[in-house]
Amino acid sequence: MMSVNVYDGNDVVARVKRSTNLDYWDGSNWTCGSTGRHKGLTRLKDGRYVLIHSTQWQGEQDHAEIISAEEALQEVLKSGDTDLLEEKRFAELKELSESLLVEEDSEEEDDES
Repeated sequence: MMSVNVYDGNDVVARVKRSTNLDYWDGSNWTCGSTGRHKGLTRLKDGRYVLIHSTQWQGEQDHAEIISAEEALQEVLKSGDTDLLEEKRFAELKELSESLLVEEDSEEEDDES
């Protein structure tokens, strides 16, 4: 599997395996919402989250960037693949989602019409 440079600002701070675990099936292709582009999420041994951007377009290069836990959670939620929150390495994101997301009022209104 291909390795991708991880940037923190302008500096390369790590290399990670290419991942597309944030992609979803749109009925025709695996995508992150942009044709020919893909996203993945991983975590470094020091606990930092990495958002991986990969491309199928000639002339463009795969790259990755350090992101915050809040940004990582948003990427998971936007992808719709909340099963990722069950992975051991993303346990912090599951806890964060439980503390940040506002719960729905479960009291049902009576429909008297």
